[in-house]
Amino acid sequence: MIRPATVNDILPIQELLSFYAEQGLLLPRSRNDLYENLRDFLIFEDPRNSVLGVGALHVCWEDLGEIRSLAVDKEFCRRGVGRKLVAECEKEALRLGLRQVFTLTYQEQFFSRLGYLRIDKNRLPHKIWGDCLKCAKFPDCDEIAMLKKL
Repeated sequence: MIRPATVNDILPIQELLSFYAEQGLLLPRSRNDLYENLRDFLIFEDPRNSVLGVGALHVCWEDLGEIRSLAVDKEFCRRGVGRKLVAECEKEALRLGLRQVFTLTYQEQFFSRLGYLRIDKNRLPHKIWGDCLKCAKFPDCDEIAMLKKL
């Protein structure tokens, strides 16, 4: 089941994101950042209410959103959880009137299968780089920018 995140999900979200952040695959998120952006997050949970996956849609501009903080419990990878979370984020983007979404990722094949195309990061508005300043890899980011028109 996919549902909007609540304040009770903050710790499981942070644990899941931290697992991948420690491997350098995601930008770490502070608890404060998660609370401030709680409305961006969706949760994929099992029938026992365990958080198996998380993803966020962040509105960046009048027609552009970012799919970010996509993470799936390692025991549930390759079972469609990430794909379903991305699809829900895209539905929400359409509901909000966004015409395109992008992601910064190391999982090019995953997003490519979902219809995202690799783009030059310079095509993205400068406004999106605010989070990059918090990243240990800045300014030498090696993530791949990908875009999908909705």
